Amino acid sequence: MAIAKAERLMNLALCLLGTRRPLSKRELRDSIEAYVEAFGPGRGAAGSDDSFNRMFERDKDDLRELGLVIETVESLDGEIGYLARRDSNRLPPITLDAEEAAALGLAAKVWQQARLAGAASGALQKLRAAGLPEDVDPYEAHGALEPRIPVHEAAFEPLMLACRDRRPVVFDYRKATAAHPEPRHVEPWALECWRGHWYLAGFDRDRGAERVFRLSRITGRVRSRGASFTAPVPDVVTVRETVASWAGETADRSALIRLRTGAGYPLRAKASAVRELGDGWDELEIPYGHGLDAWLVEFGPDVVVVDPAELRADVVDRLRAVAKG
Repeated sequence: MAIAKAERLMNLALCLLGTRRPLSKRELRDSIEAYVEAFGPGRGAAGSDDSFNRMFERDKDDLRELGLVIETVESLDGEIGYLARRDSNRLPPITLDAEEAAALGLAAKVWQQARLAGAASGALQKLRAAGLPEDVDPYEAHGALEPRIPVHEAAFEPLMLACRDRRPVVFDYRKATAAHPEPRHVEPWALECWRGHWYLAGFDRDRGAERVFRLSRITGRVRSRGASFTAPVPDVVTVRETVASWAGETADRSALIRLRTGAGYPLRAKASAVRELGDGWDELEIPYGHGLDAWLVEFGPDVVVVDPAELRADVVDRLRAVAKG
C-alpha cells in the first residue's frame, strides 16, 4: 500500500508539473492509472466521486507538505484546475560549507519530539535534493556534547503553530501567587527556552500590553481563535531579556537572606557573599530585582528574607497565597 501511494503521488506530481494549462479533477482522474483502477474513468457513481475527491484532496495536501507548490486556477466558465509551475518549484543552487551543514544537523537533532524530528528530517532531505553536497553529513557529531531541548508541556506544540500562523489563542493560566487559573486571550509572538523552562511572549488582549507566560503554568488545552492580530508584532521579541529582568538578572541592588545549609544551590551560585551562621543556616547577599520574591518562594521553608523589608513582605504574601490555595 505504501508503494502504491508513493507511485500515485509521483504520477500526480508529474502530471501537475508537465502540464502547461490547469488540469481539472476529471482530467487528472482519467490520466492517472491509480485513480482509474480505483474509481474508473470519468464520472461514476456518487459514492465513487466522493471517494475520489477525498483521496485527491489528501494526495494534494501530501504533495504540498513535501514542498510542491500547487496552484488552484478558476477558468472563465467556473471550472477549477490545478497545476504546478516549474518556475515556482525550482530552487536556486544551495551551497553550504561544512560549518553551515553542521549547524543544520545540530538544529535537526535538538528536538526530541517525534513530530518535530520528522519535520527537521524532511527539511534536510529537501536540502539534499536542492544540492547539499553528498560529502557533507549534517548529522555527523561535531562535539562530545549533543544538544537537547526538552519539551514536556502539552501547550508547546499548539503555541508553536499559533506563533507560526499568527493565530490568537486562549488558555487558562495560573500565576505563582494565584490559587486558581484565569483565562488569557493572547496574540502569540515567540517561544523561547530560558534556564530549562519555556516561555511565550505575546500581546495580552485583556490587559492591553505585552506579557510573557511560563508554559508550565498553562493549564488545560490551548484553543485557537480565527480572528487576526490586533496589535503589531515587534521586529525583535526579547523573551529572554524580559524574563531575566523579572527574575532579578538585571538587579542593581542586593538582598540579604538566610538559607538552610545544603539547600538552594541556584541561589548560592548567584550570591555575591556567603557567611556561615551555624545551626544549619547560612547568610547570603544576592542580586535583588523584579521577580526575586517569586523565585525565593520556590525554595519554601529553606529561605528566610532578612532585608529589605518590602521583599520580605512580598515573599510572605506569596507564601500565604499558596497556603490558601
